[in-house]
Amino acid sequence: MALVESIQIPLNTPVADFSLPTPNGNTISLDRSIGKNGCIIIFTCNHCPYAIAIWKRIIKLSHWAKNEGVTTIAINANIHPNYPDDSPDNMAKKITEWQIPFPYLVDASQDIARDYKAQCTPDIYLINHTKSLQYHGQFDDNWQDESQVQKQDLKEAIQHLISGKPPLTHQRPSIGCSIKWH
Repeated sequence: MALVESIQIPLNTPVADFSLPTPNGNTISLDRSIGKNGCIIIFTCNHCPYAIAIWKRIIKLSHWAKNEGVTTIAINANIHPNYPDDSPDNMAKKITEWQIPFPYLVDASQDIARDYKAQCTPDIYLINHTKSLQYHGQFDDNWQDESQVQKQDLKEAIQHLISGKPPLTHQRPSIGCSIKWH
């Protein structure tokens, strides 16, 4: 497990649309899924301890964000034979087990992860309704212990977005396991 940081991407960079399958084969596109105010896009997986540590927090935040017009999409680019926990079958099990209320998509080619310059799991992006990057950084300031969180970075970025404020200028990178590139 190699610890990796997300890379800095200039704010207001336009992001690419995508159409990816769910584990059961339905296709979901960003264009059809983006909320009236924007979308959280998170590259994640089932096996990485950094990703596992914040899954429940992401699910909780997604409910609040949806009420604010910001949808959530999770993408797994770790479809790799050496990581069977991240297989589409195991993704489907996690969707049920964790009651994931948003699309959890399969990026088997890893093309979308490359387009987004994703580096780690989790790698978190917040875009506005025109698909312009508003935030790319950590979920909060304590991935290991939710009770010790003092700053909810992603939630603050969403609050800026929905209130029409400019994006946060100080964005700390996300950290996690490296994406398992083919």
